[in-house]
Amino acid sequence: MEMRELGRSGLRTAPLVLGGNVFGWTADKDTSFAILDAFLGAGFNTVDTANVYSRWMPGHVGGESETVIGEWFAQGGGRREDTLLITKVGSDMGTGGKGLKASYMVEACEASLARLQTDYIDLYLSHFPDPETPIEETLEGHYQLIKSGKVRACGGSNYDGPGLEAALNAAGDGRARYEVLQPHYNLLVRDEYEGAREDVCVREGLGVIPYFALASG
Repeated sequence: MEMRELGRSGLRTAPLVLGGNVFGWTADKDTSFAILDAFLGAGFNTVDTANVYSRWMPGHVGGESETVIGEWFAQGGGRREDTLLITKVGSDMGTGGKGLKASYMVEACEASLARLQTDYIDLYLSHFPDPETPIEETLEGHYQLIKSGKVRACGGSNYDGPGLEAALNAAGDGRARYEVLQPHYNLLVRDEYEGAREDVCVREGLGVIPYFALASG
């Protein structure tokens, strides 16, 4: 399987990433396990989830996808070791927890680790920009998590070009650098990556992992 470098993170991914938003939602545990096993068995390695999946479902509180993935990891057999795990922070969890303040990020990461039944996250993404928190504080939060060994690398999802550039300019001196951008991008939706975002990613050597790459089809 061809592996691709994700920016300067040191992480390497196969060219197809498995989105985990359906786990514990439209895919029950047994179905989710079968999908994950087949994905890994085919030689792919990257699974993408978020702490908020699937809070939008009536009766759900968020964390359902991470919980299913954690139960899958717990089966052993090299599942965790062979998986490049992505999860995200920042979305509204409905309990007063949201945003990208450093203290909340640390708290949210601990909760994700518990649900995922692992002691580290390979790639931790800021799910959405937080206009109420200075980007410097957000990057300090990522730095704390990387320094503690709980996260290997960080990135941003749903950032526009200027916001991504501002984050990169703020990195350094106790603030982590975004190494990956996750934009909404596919053959039907092109303007949420092509243009300013793409220019920044190419110039700065960022890895790019689109979501809705199949346009939910």
